[in-house]
Amino acid sequence: MPSFSSLGPSQLKKIANQRFSHLVIAEIGRARERIAELQRTYPSAKPKELAQRLTDSKKAIASTSGAVSGLFGLFSVPLDLVLVAYLQLSLIVDIAVLHKANLKSARAQQELLDVLGYANGAGPLVRASPRVFGKLAMTLLQRGGLPRLGRAVPVIASPLTAWLNNRALARAGREAMLFYGHRRAEKGRGK
Repeated sequence: MPSFSSLGPSQLKKIANQRFSHLVIAEIGRARERIAELQRTYPSAKPKELAQRLTDSKKAIASTSGAVSGLFGLFSVPLDLVLVAYLQLSLIVDIAVLHKANLKSARAQQELLDVLGYANGAGPLVRASPRVFGKLAMTLLQRGGLPRLGRAVPVIASPLTAWLNNRALARAGREAMLFYGHRRAEKGRGK
């Protein structure tokens, strides 16, 4: 395999698309297993309830990850971001499979990426959170100085990161339900 520096943009895009396709296809099998287990556990549950249960289970993992990564500060942020992105993708695949979407085509995988993009759009809360954290840090600095801020950051960052991760998974679940649930409803009406 040639080095990445010798590859052109189109070649890199092709490799990335292939890797993404392999990831999605592998995730489809795991999604089917998770859904089958939920359907055995909750046989009368409708797709909306099952989707909420899938979302809640991923939110629990993301919140725990956020709480732990918040304790370790900036060092763990990249790993936490990768985990949250994977959990979001996994959740979207779960909900798509629940709604019987075929995710094997390039178009379907692009739609999956679009849903992931919508879930990570910049909303007012996301834009405001750095400002809120900045005001909180300024207040701590004014009251107790830098030593207190250094001790407080992990205490503040841990629940804040857990909450942000939880919100990220909730948005992914909501967007997936809007997209794939709506699509299923349209097919049911014969459109």
